[in-house]
Amino acid sequence: MSRISVRGFAVASATAVTAVGSVVGVASGSVAQNNDAEATAADTTTLLADIPVGQQAQVQTVSLAQQADAQAIAADAGAKKEAEQAARKAAAETAIAKKAEAERAEKAAKAEKEAKERAEREAAASRSAVRDASSFAVQSSYTVAQVQAMARSMVPADQFQCFSNIVNHESTWNYRAVNASSGAYGLVQALPGSKMASAGADWQTNPATQIKWGLNYMNGRYGSPCGAWSFWQANHWY
Repeated sequence: MSRISVRGFAVASATAVTAVGSVVGVASGSVAQNNDAEATAADTTTLLADIPVGQQAQVQTVSLAQQADAQAIAADAGAKKEAEQAARKAAAETAIAKKAEAERAEKAAKAEKEAKERAEREAAASRSAVRDASSFAVQSSYTVAQVQAMARSMVPADQFQCFSNIVNHESTWNYRAVNASSGAYGLVQALPGSKMASAGADWQTNPATQIKWGLNYMNGRYGSPCGAWSFWQANHWY
């Protein structure tokens, strides 16, 4: 592309310059001037003063149109560059946000895992602290305090109060208690009492055996002594 200086107007087309030169030659009627116009076109430089007045407006219009095209191209390039920069910025911000969210999720999962492991350790410790019925020496008789001490050793700490509430209502901690009307027997008033034989043959005389059976019954039917106590409060039986 060639550049034409026409009193400050930039003409960015060699073809347009050639056309202007031809117009100058025709207007003057001189072959020499026509050759000069061609030479000027090749050299890509001319003055608006060399063009007849009737053609100057046309040259100016061409020049302005070419300037507008150049500006439009520059504006499009600038807009494209800004759009690319905005897209890169948005992508970077999205990546940062996703990374932060992933880190939060990882921390939450870690905290949940640690809490679960802690609960499992505590549950295991609680189970290891619970004694089995067979670990108690057999006696000919037991006081209420001794029976309650057995229960505290056999029932998980967080369930003991519920277990105690039921036993207190059912037998007032009397391991030989008998319901005169139904025949229910023992601390937890098993009906019939012979059900407790599944926990030990000495179910009639050993409160530890009765506690073992009662705890298994409450866990099996209600999920826990506290579950059994909730049912008992609503129905006055379990």
